[in-house]
Amino acid sequence: MNYNDILTDLRQKKYAPIYFLMGEEAYFIDQISDYIAKNVLTEAEQGFNQHILYGKDTDIDTIVTAAKRFPMMASNQVVVVREAQEIKKIEGLLPYVENPMESTILVICYKYKSLDKRTSFAKKLSKAGVVFESKAKRDYEVPDWIVSYLKQKKYSIGIQGATLLAEYLGTNLSKIVKELEKLTITLPEGGEITPEHIEKNIGISKDYNIFELQNAIGKRDILKCNRIINHYAANMNDNPIQRTIVSLYGYFNKLLKIHLCKATAATMGVHPFIFNKDYVPACKVYTPKKLVENIAILREFDMKSKGKGNVSSSMADLQKEMIYRLLH
Repeated sequence: MNYNDILTDLRQKKYAPIYFLMGEEAYFIDQISDYIAKNVLTEAEQGFNQHILYGKDTDIDTIVTAAKRFPMMASNQVVVVREAQEIKKIEGLLPYVENPMESTILVICYKYKSLDKRTSFAKKLSKAGVVFESKAKRDYEVPDWIVSYLKQKKYSIGIQGATLLAEYLGTNLSKIVKELEKLTITLPEGGEITPEHIEKNIGISKDYNIFELQNAIGKRDILKCNRIINHYAANMNDNPIQRTIVSLYGYFNKLLKIHLCKATAATMGVHPFIFNKDYVPACKVYTPKKLVENIAILREFDMKSKGKGNVSSSMADLQKEMIYRLLH
């Protein structure tokens, strides 16, 4: 079952005896387990019938003992095991999985790991209850996820703003949601999150960010590059050269793949809108030879930023020189 199907069933009070929630992306695991913990039982019922255990402080016997209790003055009891990835030999739950209590809802939060679905334990789990694998979002999937998430909350955002957030915040959905909550708290329902709104409330400059620098380099817009780099020089704590190097290294590598491997938006992990708007035109500006040269330049300045081959230049001066050489 996927995330939306599970939540739909839970809202309709269709409960499985076991929920095994695993995978790299913690956000979806937390959302499902929190929904069960907050909504299956009333507040009055939770006192006697809801048990929260933690992987570091529990074991298989304790979990099974809790799960085999009968509910008191309620139809169900809920047992949530957080940080279950800390439990050694989680397969020890197999006897319980083969004969679970119908009145117990056992929720196993197995974060950052996944079971081998070919094992007997995984197969028995799938038959006994719900096994959900929460996969991490790829870089290029995050902007669309942000748009979809905000739409569900009755807000909107353009793909440019969503991409700006994704570039700055990465792929950690829990972190992204916290920042989106900051943005929406000041907006009326149905409001639109703009780049100006992002700049004001999160501190990501709509004009002076790595996404805009990358775009300017792709167009060989020397004036815009200089403006951004001068802004970086005045705010080096927020714009370290190492982060610039890492971002541009990935950017030039992707351009090289388009040239040499005929890579597409999907294979490179780039949003299709950005791919067609920025990457394809940049390939007309930079030849494969220049891209290889630029990658070598980034490696050179990575070493200099760590003190090798650099005696007196400041990080700001290094960054300015690096951008100049990438453009020429």
